[in-house]
Amino acid sequence: MKTHTTRQSEQEFAAFIGIDWADKKHDICLQAAESSQREFSVLPHRPKDIDEWAGSLRRRFHGRRVAVCIETSRGALVYALQKYDFIVLFPINPATLAKYRQAFKPSRAKADPTDAQIALEILLGHRDKLKALQPQSPAVRELAMLLEERRQVVDDQRRIVNRLISNLKHYYPLAHDWFEDKGTILFCDFLTRWPTYKQLHQARRTTLVAFFRTHNCHHPKLIEERLAAVRNAAPLTEDPAIIRPKQLLVESLVEQLRATLKSIERFDAAIACLAPTLPDYELFHALPGAGPTLAPRLLVAFGEQRDRYASAAELQMYAGIAPVTESSGKQHWVHWRMQCPTFLRQTFVEWAALTIPRSFWAKAYYHQQRARGCAHQAAIRALAFKWVRILYRCWLNHTPYDESAYLNALKRRGSPLLATLAT
Repeated sequence: MKTHTTRQSEQEFAAFIGIDWADKKHDICLQAAESSQREFSVLPHRPKDIDEWAGSLRRRFHGRRVAVCIETSRGALVYALQKYDFIVLFPINPATLAKYRQAFKPSRAKADPTDAQIALEILLGHRDKLKALQPQSPAVRELAMLLEERRQVVDDQRRIVNRLISNLKHYYPLAHDWFEDKGTILFCDFLTRWPTYKQLHQARRTTLVAFFRTHNCHHPKLIEERLAAVRNAAPLTEDPAIIRPKQLLVESLVEQLRATLKSIERFDAAIACLAPTLPDYELFHALPGAGPTLAPRLLVAFGEQRDRYASAAELQMYAGIAPVTESSGKQHWVHWRMQCPTFLRQTFVEWAALTIPRSFWAKAYYHQQRARGCAHQAAIRALAFKWVRILYRCWLNHTPYDESAYLNALKRRGSPLLATLAT
């Protein structure tokens, strides 16, 4: 005898599908709503094959909706399936599928068809806890993609800089010591001009002074300190067997760094052009500390669909901002959720830190947390937790954040934070 839930599911979807995606092929596990039989197949990752497969589903189920569970919310297959209006995607976290795999296969052996079947099991058994993927508008999706691709380029920049630092320490530590910020055109130009200590030592004083002034370094004292460092420094090594290979590698890394910096500039220009055209941009741009850098990231974090999150708590948990309490026997401990979109959590944490000198209550709350014994990062995350709740209400109601209004709200509630503000 079928349950009410089952009958409801049959009416809503004609079939349920679990997909284990890969680069070249995707394993499929399908179960029709009126059947208990499961069908396994392999879908090649080619546009023609995906289109033919989707067309066969449309014909077989007469255009009725088909639910698809897949362990990602982005990627080539997701983008390809989004164009079919009868396919409803239910993305799940890969960690969730991994836990189910462990439950179904205690040996932890991975088999692709099994993963597709487990995705189907999750879809059938827990669909009430899954959210259908609701694509944002093309503009928001473009902004999200720009931010994601920029993040990857920034990661490339960081890796290149770390390699540069590591290699400079082997033969040219002076260049490393001179520049605090190495991810700059100034640093690239310096190493291109003087890739070894010997070449730098042979440079004329006037040449060095002109170089620094050309790169907007006009402070006489700083210039003299750098010139003195050149005169007084001794090479770490004069062994050509070390210097020449390291020099070639550093020159190659500088070329890569210069390219990534130009790429970041192009992404920044595209983001700066697109973000202000979105309806909610001013809501985020006006936030203390947000500005043109973090406002687009915050906008994408919330999205434009007001039913995307059921509550502020749901967003806090999804972003990994809400603390997690674990206990064993008489012991318990609190930690931050690890399984979350790292870049999303980083966005909220970075922004919260920037609000401390720009918001009266944020500064007071941060110092309050530090006085209670919280470390710096823990205090920042606690502040981010509060900010998400405040910003969620502003976003939900299309109301810009008002510092005075929030302070008055604290006064009406008799918040103990006001005592900190008064000192």
